Amino acid sequence: MRYINFEGDDNISPDDFFMNEALREAKLALAEDEIPIGAIVLCKGQIIGRGHNLTERLNDVSAHAEMQALTAATNYMGGKYLKDCTLYVTLEPCVMCAGASYWFQIGKIVFGAYDARMGFGRLNQKITHPKTEIVGGIRENECAELVRNFFKARR
Repeated sequence: MRYINFEGDDNISPDDFFMNEALREAKLALAEDEIPIGAIVLCKGQIIGRGHNLTERLNDVSAHAEMQALTAATNYMGGKYLKDCTLYVTLEPCVMCAGASYWFQIGKIVFGAYDARMGFGRLNQKITHPKTEIVGGIRENECAELVRNFFKARR
C-alpha cells in the first residue's frame, strides 16, 4: 500500500482528504460499471486497505467496498483486528458491512452520504463495536451525487 502523508492544510480536514481517496475507489467502481462506492482503511497515516464494489464482476452480493478494504487491511496487518484503524467509505455502510466492522473491531468509521434505505443507521441500534466512533456526512453531496447519477443513467 502507499503511504499518504497528510501534514495538515487550513483548507481541508484530514477526513475530507482521506474521503477523497475513498472517492477515487468509487470512481474505479464506476469505470467497471459497478455501483460507485469506494472505501479505504487508514492506520497511522498509511492506507493499508482499499476497495470498491465488485458485486457484478465477482457475482457476489457480499463483495461490497467495505468488505474489500477491511479484508485487504487485515491481510496487510497480518491480524484480524483493526482497533487503531479508520474505515472511510463513500456511502453509509449497510447492515452487513456494519456488522462485519464489529468483528474487525474497527476503531472509527467515517462515511460520506447517508443511506436512508439501506444504511445501518436506519435500525436505530448500535451494531458496530461499542468502541467504534462513527462520523457521517463527510463530502456528503459529492458522494451522494455519484451514486444518484449512476442509478439515474440506468433508468
